[in-house]
Amino acid sequence: MILKIKENTGLDNNFSKLPAVFPAFVPRRGLSSGHLQTIAGNFYPRPAFRLAAVSETVEVNPADSSHVLCHCHWQAEPERATRLTLVLVHGLEGSSDSRYIQGIAARAWNAGWNVVRMNMRTCGGTETLTPTLYHSGLSGDVGVVVRHYAERFGLKRVALAGYSMGGNLVLKLAGELGADAPSQLHSVVAVSPSIDLGHTADALHRRENWLYERRFLRSLIRRFQLKATLFPRVYDPRLADGIRSLREYDERITALYSGFASADDYYNRASAVRVVDRIRVPALVIHALDDPFVPITPETRAALEANPFITLLQSEHGGHCAFLAKTDRISGDDGYWAETTLLRFILTHA
Repeated sequence: MILKIKENTGLDNNFSKLPAVFPAFVPRRGLSSGHLQTIAGNFYPRPAFRLAAVSETVEVNPADSSHVLCHCHWQAEPERATRLTLVLVHGLEGSSDSRYIQGIAARAWNAGWNVVRMNMRTCGGTETLTPTLYHSGLSGDVGVVVRHYAERFGLKRVALAGYSMGGNLVLKLAGELGADAPSQLHSVVAVSPSIDLGHTADALHRRENWLYERRFLRSLIRRFQLKATLFPRVYDPRLADGIRSLREYDERITALYSGFASADDYYNRASAVRVVDRIRVPALVIHALDDPFVPITPETRAALEANPFITLLQSEHGGHCAFLAKTDRISGDDGYWAETTLLRFILTHA
């Protein structure tokens, strides 16, 4: 099911079919541009994040002793097992401390849920926990984290939520599991997911997106150089010299060190769009038509629309992982539309 959300009161573009629990997205004053939404989403002031957390490393690959770091917020026993558990996965060069992860974690906790903030391999200061690099195909790591906590605490319901690259991972995992998904897997939500990696890499390299690409590349190359220092027998830091695009980085580094023949092979095998037709749990995809660098092509949209388990909410505005909406002092709505919509979707299936 696809619902195009118009920022007006008309009934065109399926707005009349929009469920009441999913209010239309109306951008905050002055933030109707996708670029402004994206940038403001990274810097707009938010309350300090003060949830107490239990930190734990989870082994995701015994073959190379790769671990990921999770920050967990558990409700009290004996209700813990029966409370819904939300596993959160950040985006490219993010971490469990990314602002959007902290924001949704606080909301989920206040709703009475358990929350697991997962770092991908090498992220969140965990470069020493694995000799490998992270990439968009490691959906199995998310599955290991889910199984680890489900078995440890006897969890009855687990929902997944991912942003951008993390959105690709959670959708890819759900598609790979298909009809064999464990009974605990309750629902999946992806915000601005990069589910078609090749198109995302090409969009990032457009002239108007040079600032985003440069920021990602600087961070990726710094991380790669650190990995080369920590594991000098594995990585050659000279391979990062002269890289000018994300596609070039994936061609020279990601593909080489992660078992792919090329960047195109990586994009094809790691993109969730290949398996979204197999998803058999309730899934929500939130996407803005003015997202600067994560497009959803007509072919990808058709694949999402063809699966009755998937709901695609598209707004004209919202940027990338931002969706800063008008605030409402009377209702207490702070304007973080994607976070509110994410929780409402999960609650409708609770």
